[in-house]
Amino acid sequence: MLYRENGQFKTTYRADQQIFPITQDRIAIGLLIAFAFIGVPLLASDYLYASIFIPLVIMSLAAIGVNILVGYCGQISLGSGAFMAVGAYGAYNFFVRLPGLPLIPALILGGLCAMSFGILFGLPSLRVKGLYLAVATLAAQFFSDWMFLRIKWLTNDSASGSVSVSQLQVFGLPLDNPTAKYLFCLSILVVVALLAKNLVRGAIGREWMAIRDMDVAASVIGIRPMYAKLSAFAVSSFIIGMAGALWAFVHLGSWEPAAFSVEISFRLLFMVIIGGLGSIMGGFFGAAFIVVLPIALNRFLPAFMGLFGIDISTAGVSHAELMIFGGLIVWFLIVEPHGLARLWSMGKQKMRLWPFPH
Repeated sequence: MLYRENGQFKTTYRADQQIFPITQDRIAIGLLIAFAFIGVPLLASDYLYASIFIPLVIMSLAAIGVNILVGYCGQISLGSGAFMAVGAYGAYNFFVRLPGLPLIPALILGGLCAMSFGILFGLPSLRVKGLYLAVATLAAQFFSDWMFLRIKWLTNDSASGSVSVSQLQVFGLPLDNPTAKYLFCLSILVVVALLAKNLVRGAIGREWMAIRDMDVAASVIGIRPMYAKLSAFAVSSFIIGMAGALWAFVHLGSWEPAAFSVEISFRLLFMVIIGGLGSIMGGFFGAAFIVVLPIALNRFLPAFMGLFGIDISTAGVSHAELMIFGGLIVWFLIVEPHGLARLWSMGKQKMRLWPFPH
């Protein structure tokens, strides 16, 4: 009975078009954001920051970018790791070669580098689709690996491609502790998620979804496929590039091209599939699932097997993690192809009607 709309009247178009039109949703999201900014810093330890919260926030940002391209525009991409790498190394070059450049402009410039790279490798989407487009975007992954290993200028003449940053500051405040790093990444995530949610609700978002559903019919009604597809690649690559820069600057501190291998591209795609295609909320669900599940298995699987007298090694836990992870992906694809976001929306709909069955 708590999740009802009785008495919540909309008297203006602006009120009717809110992101969260139900008052209970606005209160819940406000409390969740308040807990993320206030409660987590009060309760979390350095281990939780390094292993869960900071990776979760950054991966949620990257998953939002992938979902814009794959979920909203329907363009399958396996080059997300390459876009993250270009964003990271682009931000690094601006940060190192322009002394005194603040961190936030460096991250934005890294995102713009990734956006240009994404548009370049998004050009095949104008002629191919489906598996062929996936292979075309996978080429971006191999090209970025070669580029950052062979072109020494991009890595500041580092022989191995390994680079590092230190003494990061934002508005004069040093990012020298896990709490400051977490709050900085969380602030960027909230801003980008809000902008992305408004973007997909607007005219350009409707164009992306029309291209996803049927590009021929979309072109017939006046939507330009070239503009829609390339704009999706641009926005998605920009967000993923900023996430890559945050991953490198804030989470890793020191990295090499192998940090953005094809594995991270598949992980991001799995986040979108498990979380829910075409849903900003799905990016958060998918990132939480992918980040927390391996840690939970490493913690609880040995204890669980110990109840049956079975001693499992670290290698066994690793193999079990891969098997469980793959099995869950297959299960989601079969049972609920729209992901956790669909289950969440169905639960909310049931609550709005409870205790009535219809």
